[in-house]
Amino acid sequence: QLRSRQSNRTLRLASQTLTHMRRGLTRESAQGVCKLLLPATAAAAVSITDTERVLGYAGLEREGHRIGGEIQTIATRQLLEDGQMRVLYTPEEIGFPDPNTALKAGVIAPLTLRDKPVGALKLYYRSPEDIDATQRAMAEGFAQLLSTQLSTYELEKQSQLASEMKLKALQAQINPHFLFNTINTIASLIRTDPDQARILLREFANFYRRTLESSEDLITIEQEMAQTLRYLGFEIARFGKDRIKLDSSIEKGLEDVEVPAFIVQPLVENAVGHAMREEEPLHIDITVTRRYDDVIIVVQDDGVGMSQEQVFSVMADKEIKPGDTLGPT
Repeated sequence: QLRSRQSNRTLRLASQTLTHMRRGLTRESAQGVCKLLLPATAAAAVSITDTERVLGYAGLEREGHRIGGEIQTIATRQLLEDGQMRVLYTPEEIGFPDPNTALKAGVIAPLTLRDKPVGALKLYYRSPEDIDATQRAMAEGFAQLLSTQLSTYELEKQSQLASEMKLKALQAQINPHFLFNTINTIASLIRTDPDQARILLREFANFYRRTLESSEDLITIEQEMAQTLRYLGFEIARFGKDRIKLDSSIEKGLEDVEVPAFIVQPLVENAVGHAMREEEPLHIDITVTRRYDDVIIVVQDDGVGMSQEQVFSVMADKEIKPGDTLGPT
């Protein structure tokens, strides 16, 4: 019954503490949580630590528990080693360096991540009589709640890092065939058209600098288009102006809209790599338009295309079945 009542009380604070814990276990989040939990308990002070330092503190004797200072209490260090919750009824059990402290008792519960203590939630009291079954259940419930929220933050962080690493790997990859073909094109132009070779060499350096050094999560459509046109310039120089024709347009006002980097160029690169005909020119059309609250980016070509069977084969992992309606490819 005590746990049930405490669960209801804990749930009322869950959304408030989650707002802070979404940033992980930091000084700012810990301090915010301490201020929230103090009035919700009978404790005289609330503290949160990581494995080494005090991250947050609210209540009595704050001047003696400096945020950012090293953990002083012996009981907290022991908890961080064995992960066991502790109820302490004397300052000596807590291990306060000052025996004249007004905080005479406490409950210390571990904050865990993957079953390993990564911090501590500490509720301090003026007297051991202030600690009853409700206070013990409250400390344990809040610690479990914060640990769950830390786990959620960690999962979101890992997912975000994985996505960023995949994107950066895609941005940083160098197609060796494109690299060698472009270098050979520039080398051949050095004799026949040295001015054009000089321009292409400068653009080539800018192209790979942008590809390899890009660390921005988002870039403007104008920047993405510039990188795409830079790539297409190399391919036009390689195949000839009569083999590749480009039309592009950006609706006015959309130039500064931010999009994920490397979102248009791979589609154009795919068109050049797979849609070229032997004799007829390849037409590539890139349009950026607004549709209600959305920005629509379309890359189209009139190349060789593929059969419906090939489309189904490529999309098999997405459970596309014969008879399904497919958009332009």
